[in-house]
Amino acid sequence: MTFQHVTIRVRDMEKSIRFYEEVVGLSVTRRLPGGPVFLAAEEGGCSVELIAAEEASAYAGGGISLGFHTGDVEGRRAALAEQGLDPSPITSPNPHVKFFFVRDPDGVQIQFI
Repeated sequence: MTFQHVTIRVRDMEKSIRFYEEVVGLSVTRRLPGGPVFLAAEEGGCSVELIAAEEASAYAGGGISLGFHTGDVEGRRAALAEQGLDPSPITSPNPHVKFFFVRDPDGVQIQFI
């Protein structure tokens, strides 16, 4: 068994697609007419599925985070701060791990490790 995708109900599909493409670095791999959009780092890899939702049923932003590897935690954080995304401070729970968080347009915590 392999992990296939995570689904996020979003208020603004185009804004969310731009975030996951421009901030996270994913690409649209599948877009169904009037339906969900799948984004991934590589074709066939684990995906983020975005589903358009009414305001009341969109994700409210608590209790989960999605983690993405980056080769340069400090550089990525600085670039996102310049874009006005208000990244958290870098945390290093041990000498081998560094990470920080930003929030997507619906409040999902995105972790860059």
